[in-house]
Amino acid sequence: MSQLNYPKKVVIGDITVRDGFQHEEIFIPTRAKLWVLEELILMGFRRLEVTNFGNPSRMVQFSDADDLYKMLFKSKRVAHLLDQVETTSITIREQAVDRAIEARKNGHGPDRILFMVSTSESHHKTNSGTSLEEYWKMCEKYIPKAHDAGLKVCGTVSTIWGCPIEGPTDMKKALEFTRRWLDIGADDIEHADHDGSAPPNRVYDYFSMVLDEIPDTTKHIAHFHMTRGWGMANVLAALHAGITHYESTIGGIGGQPANFVDRVPTGGTGEYYYRDPTITGLVSTEDMVVMMDEMGIDTGVDVDRLLIAGAMVEKIVGRRLRSESVHSGRIPKELTGRK
Repeated sequence: MSQLNYPKKVVIGDITVRDGFQHEEIFIPTRAKLWVLEELILMGFRRLEVTNFGNPSRMVQFSDADDLYKMLFKSKRVAHLLDQVETTSITIREQAVDRAIEARKNGHGPDRILFMVSTSESHHKTNSGTSLEEYWKMCEKYIPKAHDAGLKVCGTVSTIWGCPIEGPTDMKKALEFTRRWLDIGADDIEHADHDGSAPPNRVYDYFSMVLDEIPDTTKHIAHFHMTRGWGMANVLAALHAGITHYESTIGGIGGQPANFVDRVPTGGTGEYYYRDPTITGLVSTEDMVVMMDEMGIDTGVDVDRLLIAGAMVEKIVGRRLRSESVHSGRIPKELTGRK
């Protein structure tokens, strides 16, 4: 009998407060964002995306970036755990990196920043406003600056399995971009299926190819969306390939930065890729953690506390979200024989 092989311990980075809330068309109060971050830390998460240091006139959801960091670092609820937590902020362009470095110098900045490239030129230009070659040159200049300021750097590779603008893409180009990130100094790589076009067999093929060439699993983070409902299947495929680091959001929320916030049109990244903006979210943190828990995989997360927080995030955003586990609960332990 063949056996499904997978790691017995994983690291999950929850990115609700950044990637999740960025697609919301209401401004999430800063105190609510802080509460979510505190709860995530208290339930065991040690890698969190906090905010986006991009232009606040376009990224309205993150106009409170500095205030949120200051509040987090002053939080009495999690003060005893903060030295164990790695916080990340998105810094697509130069001004955002400069803001992150300045915040870090002033004692309320991130531990890690994130740059982003797409193998699709048109998708990349939509997200960054530059050509790929211009962007690579910018990153080559700014990665050393970030390291000098004590910041780690994550390089994202997007449109690995397909592009919502151009259609099919070549996975080998994503491997080439992964090598390029590491060659210019990135500390780790987020491999992202931002448009939900990755089928599980190609996820397995891609991550097998990546790990054959760059076998250090701490360098690779899997990031899946639920646009077509394949996200959890892709998590399983990545596990089978040997990936140990994942990202997700509570309730499976997230997507493109909102271009309409609090009844006011904003920039965001322009027109939404999909007519229905509710289909673009990530894999649900709750569902992924519950599934891994049932598989005997150690996530380091308090599952019961996570499900309670998931229900609260539904109240924060004002609607039912895409987490099955929040509503169906865990599988009762007496039925599984586990303690």
